[in-house]
Amino acid sequence: MTVVLLRHGRSTSNTAHTLAGRSPGVELDDRGREQAQAIVARLADVVIEEIVHSPLLRCEQTVAPLARARGLTPVVEHRLVEVDYGEWTGRELKVLLEEPLWKIVQQHASAAVFPGGEGLAQVQARAVAAVREHDARLAELHGRDVVWVACSHGDVIKSVLADALGAHLDGFQRIVAEPASISVVRYTSTRPYVLKMNDTGADLSGVNVPPASGDGARAEVSGSVPGGEVRL
Repeated sequence: MTVVLLRHGRSTSNTAHTLAGRSPGVELDDRGREQAQAIVARLADVVIEEIVHSPLLRCEQTVAPLARARGLTPVVEHRLVEVDYGEWTGRELKVLLEEPLWKIVQQHASAAVFPGGEGLAQVQARAVAAVREHDARLAELHGRDVVWVACSHGDVIKSVLADALGAHLDGFQRIVAEPASISVVRYTSTRPYVLKMNDTGADLSGVNVPPASGDGARAEVSGSVPGGEVRL
C-alpha cells in the first residue's frame, strides 16, 4: 500500500510568516491555488483510489482540483489536522524564535509541548495511527495494493516520515516538507519504504504500485542494493 503525503499549497499564513496552527480562515494564496491545480497534472499518471485530508480549509482547497479531476469524494481525517500550537497560534515566527521552547522544538522535539496545546510526540502518534489505519482499511477494501493521498501539514507529514524512516522524532526537523510538496511511503508487511520526500517536480509516475508477484502476494520492495536502487 502506498500513501502520497501531500502538504497543502502555500497559504496566507505562510506568506505572512506566522504560525497558523488551527486558526480559522487561513486559506491558500494565489500561488497556493496554482500549486493545487498543478497537482492534477503532477499526479496524472498515478492511479489514486482515495483522497484523505486534514479538516482545515487550506488542505480542503489543496485537494479539491484533484478530487474533481478524479471524480473522488475526499475523506476528512481529524487526526491529520495541524499541530495544536496553543498559545503560539497566530504569532509571528520571528518573535517565536526568541522563546526558550523554540530550541527544544528544533533539537529535542519528543519533549516539546506547546503551551496550552499538544506535544509533538502526540502529533506523531495520532498521525501515524491515522495513516496506518487508512492504509489497512484500503487494503482490505480493495484486496490489493493501491495508492492513496493524505493531505496534511508540514510538521505532521515530517513526523510520519520520521516514523517511516525509523528515525527518532528528535531528528524530524532534518526533514523538509515544503508547501505542495509530495512525499511517498510504501507500507509492506515487514516495513515501510520511503520512495520520495519533499518532491516538488512533475514526473511522479514511479509512485504507481509495481505489479504483484505471480503467487498473488502483496508487492514488496527488496532490500537496499549497494550502489543504488534499480526497480526490476
